[in-house]
Amino acid sequence: MVERFNGRIADILRTHHFHCGEQLEATILRYVWLYNHQLPQKALGHVSPIQAMKQWQRSHPELFNRRVTNQPGHYR
Repeated sequence: MVERFNGRIADILRTHHFHCGEQLEATILRYVWLYNHQLPQKALGHVSPIQAMKQWQRSHPELFNRRVTNQPGHYR
C-alpha cells in the first residue's frame, strides 16, 4: 500500500505546478485525507485504510491504546 500511495502522490507532484509551499502542503494534506478516508484498497478488502483500522480495532482492542477516529491530530 505504501508503494501505491507513493506512486499516486508522485503522479500528482509531477503533473501540478505549485506557486508556493503552502499550496504544496495543502495539496499533500488533501490527498492524504482522500487516500486514507475515501479510496478503497483492494489489499484491505475494498475498504479505506481508516475503515480497515477501525475494523482491526474492533477485532483486536488489546492492541490499541487510543480509539481510532476520523480526525487527524497529534497524540502525546
